[in-house]
Amino acid sequence: MIPKQEEIIVGLDIGSTKVCAVAGRLVRSNDHARLDVLGVGKAVSKGVTKGSVVNIGQTVEAINRAVEEAAGQANIDIHVVNVSFSGQNVMARRQHGSITRTSPGDEVVADDIDHLVNDMYRSVLPAGAEIVHVLPMDFTVDSESNIDYPVGRIGVKLEADFQVITAQTSSASYTRKCIQRARAVSLQKEPLENDKFLLAPLASALAVLTEEEKHAGVALVDIGGGTTEIAIYHKNVLRHVAVIPYAGNSLTSDLEVGCRVLPTQAELLKTKFGSADPTDFRLNEVVAVPNLSGRPPKDILLKNVALVIEARLKEIAAMVQAEIIRSGYREKLVGGVVLTGGTASISGIERIFERVTGLDVRIGFPDQLEHNVKADLVSDPAFATAVGLVWAGFKRLDDRIPLQHAPLHLVGGNGASGYGHGTGNGNGTSGSKEPEKKKEKGGGIMTWLQKFLNDDIGKELGPDDRYNQ
Repeated sequence: MIPKQEEIIVGLDIGSTKVCAVAGRLVRSNDHARLDVLGVGKAVSKGVTKGSVVNIGQTVEAINRAVEEAAGQANIDIHVVNVSFSGQNVMARRQHGSITRTSPGDEVVADDIDHLVNDMYRSVLPAGAEIVHVLPMDFTVDSESNIDYPVGRIGVKLEADFQVITAQTSSASYTRKCIQRARAVSLQKEPLENDKFLLAPLASALAVLTEEEKHAGVALVDIGGGTTEIAIYHKNVLRHVAVIPYAGNSLTSDLEVGCRVLPTQAELLKTKFGSADPTDFRLNEVVAVPNLSGRPPKDILLKNVALVIEARLKEIAAMVQAEIIRSGYREKLVGGVVLTGGTASISGIERIFERVTGLDVRIGFPDQLEHNVKADLVSDPAFATAVGLVWAGFKRLDDRIPLQHAPLHLVGGNGASGYGHGTGNGNGTSGSKEPEKKKEKGGGIMTWLQKFLNDDIGKELGPDDRYNQ
């Protein structure tokens, strides 16, 4: 039986080591929502470095393979997807905004929040970047501050602190071009379009974090191939975002140098025998690795492999700890740290992060899945982002925002939008979508090192009262 296409959402995770597509739909049982995974596609990613597209042709080829595999399993035609983005040039900053309401005698309504969020998308930033997410933290109505949800309160001036997340315009443009060009050579199939465009750790959070964890305080650490992304939540609100340009590929490079093997062999050592605990292996435990043509195989001590992996993971954990401290929420993370992403599958990684951060640590697997064979395929930290992108069709990043805002940026071609927003009930396969409001965009990107050393990242930038005029 072919499922109804309007019920299906497709998530497309374009990562540094793999491109994966997941198609799924929402099912309800006893008022409990679960995700029914219908199709899964995966392809090796060769055109993405540290989360950013560097080769459009290779990335398009990987997208086509992953999407076609997922479409074949689900028995549907996919042409609308939710897409993840990342990269070491992603930046998040805290910004303050305010408006003076035109009906001060009435209570605050959802349109007032919408008005205030729209104002944030008009923030002026340096050239070269664009705003991709604006998420509120705490609201203030007149003199009353630290309000979680202001709707229904009476007041004249509505203010809020926001997390404003920007991406490098060129990097985002390359991703949009990849989506537009995917399957464009086929006359029998419609070109791909993207509905929602989500920062990868925010998508992963939808798949692996519980509401209790986000309320209690938790740091999601998504360790992929090219980058490690951090999203800190407290009281169900996103409080801090950071991207570190070291992740699973850094482990592979270290093994290549430390064990003097080829890159493909280093990757196999990591995935097949990798462990972050040298005590897992005996001193004489070795594995034979093929050598160059005409030369005998090389014996590699597995304890040495573990020592190399342990050293690099300690370094990444120390960088994560520094970001947690810099966020100001170190003592508020009752939920500890949740590790996800492909590198989180390495044995012993929890113990390293527990020792370095001093917090409770668990591995985040996509949950709330309807049990079937395809769900078993994605019940892996490596698929957290792709599964979260499917959930993004049914959940909002923040329930206080009337719409999932994102700026629309047309890049020619078939006219597909680079960003899209909806009310949380988006369509993952239907090609007909109602027009949505365009948002103006600004820019402003710092390097990761500048971000790491800049103590003013959380500093309020002052109110923006343009709507008061």
